[in-house]
Amino acid sequence: MKKKLFSLAMAAMLSVSLLSGCGGSGGSSDTSSDATEDSASADTSDESSDAEEADDTASDEAESTEGGEGAFYIGGIGPTTGAAASYGSAVMNAGQIAIDEINEAGGVNGSQLAYRFEDDVHDPEKSVNAYNSLKDWGMQILMGTVTTSPCIAVAAESSADNMFEITPSASSTDVIDTNENVFQVCFTDPNQGTASADYIADTLGDISKVAVIYNSADVYSQGIHDTFVDEADVKGLEVVSDTAFTDDTKTDFSTQLQKAQEGEAELVFLPIYYQEASIILQQAKDMGYAPTFFGVDGMDGILTLEGFDTSLAEGVMLLTPFSADADDEKTQNFVSKYQEEYGDVPNQCGADAYDAIYIIKQAIEESGVTPDMSIDEMGSTLCETMKGMTFDGGITGESMQWDENGAVNKDPKAVVIKDGAYQSMD
Repeated sequence: MKKKLFSLAMAAMLSVSLLSGCGGSGGSSDTSSDATEDSASADTSDESSDAEEADDTASDEAESTEGGEGAFYIGGIGPTTGAAASYGSAVMNAGQIAIDEINEAGGVNGSQLAYRFEDDVHDPEKSVNAYNSLKDWGMQILMGTVTTSPCIAVAAESSADNMFEITPSASSTDVIDTNENVFQVCFTDPNQGTASADYIADTLGDISKVAVIYNSADVYSQGIHDTFVDEADVKGLEVVSDTAFTDDTKTDFSTQLQKAQEGEAELVFLPIYYQEASIILQQAKDMGYAPTFFGVDGMDGILTLEGFDTSLAEGVMLLTPFSADADDEKTQNFVSKYQEEYGDVPNQCGADAYDAIYIIKQAIEESGVTPDMSIDEMGSTLCETMKGMTFDGGITGESMQWDENGAVNKDPKAVVIKDGAYQSMD
């Protein structure tokens, strides 16, 4: 029944504005669990016993959440402790802001929204455990999960239950291809690769030779890499070096950088997370190699990475769906509230989560579902509504629509790091 995933159409001239860095400490309220941020690497194969204990604590605290009678119960799952906490904490916090706004305005079709967020420490098994805990709590709709591997594991469970699920940031097509109940707010990995190659070729006209460094053990990185390389060929970009690393070899990038330098690559494309990118930037400087570095949404957060010399990121470019100093009223209200509540500028993952809650609100309104419906009936109705719905007024894109697979169509923005901050690329 599903159609093939359509490619993101990216205009030659992108609307761009400033984006501030990511990361926010977890917070607590009447409807969400406490969490603490850990700025360690996104890979959790090295996670510490402290993160395990923090995960258990966060789960215990989440049990105190109460939901009102006749409310829609919305659950969230993501890493609020451990290796990828900056992503999950931002999603939890931004979701809370949207929930509070909606409830204060009278709810959805007369019903309030109950919200509970569970920590999964970026671990698939823990994520499934969190899903089951949320079901016991009464979850009817899932906003999550935050990272791809846990989302794939949880999507298998939510699909079996036919529970409506919308992920703010798990971008692999594996999340949606076989799960008709799952939708994305973020770009898919293939779309990011295609859009990046298009932008480099169409906008950075003086670039002809590029190198790619990617994580072959990560579905996110691999997916973006594959479509980037294909589109680069179509666009006439010469990939002079295409090198990989794995989770076991992500501390020494001298070989990859040497090959890029020997190939005279003017630009190095990094479809990876900011933790590994920070090491690459330092090692490139140490060897005297200074190409243009270009990343995607996984690079969001590099400026707030603890101990990182932000001068190393000067001139780094990336595509992202969110611009924190966009001058529209909705974005500025969100950023202001986030700063007031959590003491940070929200990142792209948080912005996608904020939109995700409002997308759920619109889908409930348009579908007419009620809290007394079964999960299966509610899920089927919401899914059908989503496939014909247009979401306007989001802070991560205008006129969002979803294809039969659940992939979103919206345009990215391009930013560059200048003077220690994200700025627009005009």
